[in-house]
Amino acid sequence: MAEKRDYYEVLGLQKGASADDIKGAYRKAALKWHPDRHVDDSEADKKMAEEKFKEASEAYSVLSDPDKKAKYDQFGFAGVDGAAGPDFSQGFGNLNDILNNLFGGAFGGFGGFGGFGGFGGGRQQSRVARGRDIRTRVRLTLEEIYSGCEKEVTIERNRPCPDCGGRGTKNASDIKTCPTCNGSGQVQHMTNSFFGRTMTLGVCPQCNGEGKIVSNPCGRCKGSGLVRIKETVRVRIPAGVEDGMQIPLEGEGHSAARGGINGDLLVVVEEQPHAQLKREGVNLFYTRVISIVDAMLGCEISIPCLDGPMSLKLEAGTQSGTVQRLRGKGLPSVNGYGGRGDLYVKILVWIPRKLSRSEREAVEKLRESSTITKPDPTREDKALFEKESKYF
Repeated sequence: MAEKRDYYEVLGLQKGASADDIKGAYRKAALKWHPDRHVDDSEADKKMAEEKFKEASEAYSVLSDPDKKAKYDQFGFAGVDGAAGPDFSQGFGNLNDILNNLFGGAFGGFGGFGGFGGFGGGRQQSRVARGRDIRTRVRLTLEEIYSGCEKEVTIERNRPCPDCGGRGTKNASDIKTCPTCNGSGQVQHMTNSFFGRTMTLGVCPQCNGEGKIVSNPCGRCKGSGLVRIKETVRVRIPAGVEDGMQIPLEGEGHSAARGGINGDLLVVVEEQPHAQLKREGVNLFYTRVISIVDAMLGCEISIPCLDGPMSLKLEAGTQSGTVQRLRGKGLPSVNGYGGRGDLYVKILVWIPRKLSRSEREAVEKLRESSTITKPDPTREDKALFEKESKYF
């Protein structure tokens, strides 16, 4: 078994830290390591997050208690051995509930993109269940990202049972106060230790923390008050989003039992590769190969811009590696912040590997031309590729 780490080290604190410092440190640890935030991780990462969360919770349970903290500061682990730590036998609990219970309801709710309140004084609020968040993906083309769009996503989510109105029973009189916890949703556990009896609070095993029990459960939802339904949700995608970004839809996640707060729907952007254009932030890059004749005589080419093709005129003598910048033809920044990017067009000149006899004879005649065989050393064409290579 790995050796226990110092509780102050676990929370990133120095010995003698204040109560507010301990609260703040545990808040950060809980937000980072709670298993609810690692549901999509690998099994190894999930296990690590669970262990880190347990470790931080144990450290907080000691350092937040003045008596335990004093004993720990004086005697180390020997001073708190046998003291009951956090009870995870019923799971880890909802992160929002954990934070509200620990910090007196000061957070005012937690969501995938929600903010957190300060730690100022506040009245202890009653427990309000919150539905789980749902994460889904939406595939987007560069054209859709360029202009923004609306997409439909189909998800399965818990919704209030239509037969019982989400109560868990058709008759309101069948909902009774839990006799085990008297409606509090919590039960006390007394533990005897070297330093005396210690009391901790845990989730009521009879009502699972709801404070109510259903004596005649609904036949459709089996008393849970929820049924799983497949539904389609419309999502507005702002222009300029990038691969991996999350678009939150508040309240579109799972419903909570018996009138709780809905979770959120988190729509993750999955950008599809474009056949011709490459993306880097708000800028786009396009490579075009032209013939040696077009490079020498000049030509006009069509560029596949996201708002429609655009003609670009190349001057006679265009060198391989030349980069043309088309201002404003890139992608917009998300929500319009930062302006619009550019499209960089890189020209490569194709040199044929094989020539017919007549073609070879024609090219051989060009050897006599000093323009063809003796480049002007004062020209900077040869440096074009080096100068513009940073774009590709």
